[in-house]
Amino acid sequence: MKTNFLTLKLVVLTGFLSLSGCVSDDLADIGDLADITGPTPFYNFSERTFAEFDCEENELSANYQFNFQAGSNLAVNGTKYQWSVTDNSGVSVVIDLINKDLPILEQQIEGVLANVIAIEEDIADILFKIPCEADPARVVVLQAELADLELALIEAENALTDAELQAVADLEAQITALAPATLQDQELIIEFPGPGTYSVGLTVIDNLGKSDVTERAVTVLQAVPTIPVPEIAEPSFEDNSLFDGTGDGRDSWRAPSNSAWSPLGGGTTVIQINTDSSPGEGADLPDGVQAAKFPGGGDRVAYQEIEVTPGAEYVITYFTAFEETSLGDITVSILTPNTSSYTESLLEENIIASRTDTNVGRVDNVFKQHSINFEAGENESVIIFVTNSGVESRLDAFNIVVRQ
Repeated sequence: MKTNFLTLKLVVLTGFLSLSGCVSDDLADIGDLADITGPTPFYNFSERTFAEFDCEENELSANYQFNFQAGSNLAVNGTKYQWSVTDNSGVSVVIDLINKDLPILEQQIEGVLANVIAIEEDIADILFKIPCEADPARVVVLQAELADLELALIEAENALTDAELQAVADLEAQITALAPATLQDQELIIEFPGPGTYSVGLTVIDNLGKSDVTERAVTVLQAVPTIPVPEIAEPSFEDNSLFDGTGDGRDSWRAPSNSAWSPLGGGTTVIQINTDSSPGEGADLPDGVQAAKFPGGGDRVAYQEIEVTPGAEYVITYFTAFEETSLGDITVSILTPNTSSYTESLLEENIIASRTDTNVGRVDNVFKQHSINFEAGENESVIIFVTNSGVESRLDAFNIVVRQ
């Protein structure tokens, strides 16, 4: 048995040697194949552009920054990276490079100084508004708010602990010690000189010296002002909800002329106010303790002109409720600013958008939310106009947002 085993081993070994003897150096690339696997580069990027504008929407400053992150198909890297930025003509572009860790450290500082920075942002917001405000009464209110915020800022700064101040100092030291970003970084922030289309190339070189390049067009768009959210005054018909702390819930909703805007051709058009005497019990109002009330005779209307941005799209929402004694409805319309009477409010060319809701299928005095989408077009302002008929109706909690 032992002899047979040794014989088998000899046969196998002999066979292996025989096969090895068949390999010839005369056959090209046999047993000596070249390594043809090289890097396949790719990169991702995200925009972090920010800009400042004045109240006339003139650009004061802008930083057209993009975060770039390189990669390749290689599991074990040992790779080198080389970025390039050219214009449409292939000419190199002068760019600023920012270390990718800078925004992270800045955010950490903001986290430590959150209360201080929040007040500073409120102050900056008011300082922006004051030169743009044409109403002297609003300017007085803004200046009073500014004075209060400046005192609050001093208190917030004095309230910072030694540990917080040391943490900020440590983070600022880390920022100072950051290495300058280079075109050889795997991840970096590129600040472009301005809007335009750029060709951003990435070359990846592996540890064997093999390389490949990828190139993509990156479009940098002109910074545009953020579309402001329009203000609807006394949106929930609450007392003392005007900018200066006054108002009876109706002041912002009065038609400019009773005779011109009355559906009945005359008489008072001022809305009434419905008050929830027991908030928290039963069917509450959508917001606050007051709502607009429209008698069933249809003689009262709500009218308010608001500023909008030409070309912008908006969504306006509100709540309605009805009595159920008979059939009734309420209509909310968005009118062009040149509309000057109730008769003109019915003309199709003056109606930007409109919605009519009835009390069919509704529960008595239970509020339901509705929405209207509209485009500002060329208008710098629009009129919110409300009428009703049939039964006593209620309206509450207007809100408006910019449609993205």
